[in-house]
Amino acid sequence: MADMIDYYFTTISPFSYLGHKALMKIAQETGAGINFKPFNLFGVWDNSGAVPPGQRPPVRQRYRFLELQRVAVMRDTCLNLKPEHFPTDPSKADHCICALIKSGVDPADFCFEAGRAVWERNMQVADDSVLKQLLEECGHDADNVLALVDSPEVSDMREANTKSAIENDAVGAPAYVYQGEVFWGQDRLEYLEQMIVSGRNPFSADL
Repeated sequence: MADMIDYYFTTISPFSYLGHKALMKIAQETGAGINFKPFNLFGVWDNSGAVPPGQRPPVRQRYRFLELQRVAVMRDTCLNLKPEHFPTDPSKADHCICALIKSGVDPADFCFEAGRAVWERNMQVADDSVLKQLLEECGHDADNVLALVDSPEVSDMREANTKSAIENDAVGAPAYVYQGEVFWGQDRLEYLEQMIVSGRNPFSADL
C-alpha cells in the first residue's frame, strides 16, 4: 500500500485543474491516498519569489500561454486561455473544499468542477450562487457546506495548509509531496508516479 500524497493547490490554478484527473488516476492505480490541501497561493509565492502572471515579463506570459495549450491537449482537457473570471478570489471555493473535508466528504469531484468552472465554463467561483450550483451538481449538501465556509475552523485549515506548503518547499500550485519529497507542477506527475511505483527512497535537497 502506497503512502499518502499531500496535494497542495488552489481552485483557480489552471495547472492544478489540468493535472487533477492525472493525479486521481495515479492514486487509483498505485493505491496512494490523497490529502487535499487547498492553500493561499499568494502566501506560497511570497516565500518562493514568484509573482502573478500579469506581473511577469512578456516573454514569460507568452510562454505560459503556450504551456497551457500544450498541457490541455496532452491531458485532453478543455481550457479557455482567457476566461472571463480570472484572476478572481479563490478563497471561498478553497474553503468549500476544506468544509467538505471537515465533513468527512471526498472533495475530489468538486475540486475538478471548481477548476472547470473557471477554465471551461466561464463561471465566477467567488460567487456564492455559483458555488452552490457546483456543489449541488457534485451531489453535495450545498447549504451545509456554504454554512461552514466562513467559519474559523475552515479558514484555519487553509492557512495551516499554506504554512505546511511553505515548510515543504512548495514553489507554486500544484505541488505534490510524497514521503517528504516535493514535486512542483502537473508536469512532474510522471516523476511522482515513478517514485511511488519504484518504491525508491525520497531524494533530499539539503546542500
